[in-house]
Amino acid sequence: MTAVPLRATSAAPAIAGPWPRAEPERTLEQERLHRKQRLAGAYRIFGQLGYGEGIAGHITARDPELTDHFWVNRFGVDFRRVTVSNLLLVDSGGEIVEGQPPLNKAAFAIHSEVHAARPDVVAAAHTHSLYGKALSTLGEPLYPITQDACAFYQDHAIFDDYTGVVLSTDEGRRIAEALGRGKLAILANHGLLTVGTTVESAAYWFITAERAAQTQLIAQAGGRPRPLDDVTAERTARQIGGETLARWGFEALYQIVVEEQPDLLD
Repeated sequence: MTAVPLRATSAAPAIAGPWPRAEPERTLEQERLHRKQRLAGAYRIFGQLGYGEGIAGHITARDPELTDHFWVNRFGVDFRRVTVSNLLLVDSGGEIVEGQPPLNKAAFAIHSEVHAARPDVVAAAHTHSLYGKALSTLGEPLYPITQDACAFYQDHAIFDDYTGVVLSTDEGRRIAEALGRGKLAILANHGLLTVGTTVESAAYWFITAERAAQTQLIAQAGGRPRPLDDVTAERTARQIGGETLARWGFEALYQIVVEEQPDLLD
């Protein structure tokens, strides 16, 4: 299959269609709580979808006031047990400002550099999900073979430099450089990493990328998938690749998980 050109865009593709979703005005405290609640919800959703892999994986949310700090899960807590109250607030030096240790060192090494390199990014998600891991071993991008995969058309990159568990911010910096301005990085022999301007969009892009990876692997196992032409793929990316639609998609999942697992808000 011919490789699809990858580029890091300066902004997410413009959303087309009648899907406005205006964010209400919030105080800093209200915005902090909103991000923490969506973050805990994202962990629960990932847990339900089977994205947990022991103690691996992390989703982070930038603090709205202390913008060089981010919220993250406590190391050793299963995704299905994350709550608002057991999240950690971590500063730019890797120190826990709020919450009980320990901190996942790999989470800090990767996410601190992504947040530093991308002031537009509010949240980032990385786990060792099954199909993302499998795709990451092939050295291939997500091809525009389905409508959903087009959300990442020319908006993702491959970080092809696996050296072991990421414990150094130097490697985190190289991951951030490979990501560029895109919304997805495929980390070779490792998995997927997505970012968004909200917690909602970062989490939703991860779910979408994981499903697109699954679809691509199934299609390749069955034959030779036929990618969409560039014009159609680019048009579709503009239609479905924007942050607003991603927020809609996440909120639909969030409402269900809060109803079924209200303790996540504790």
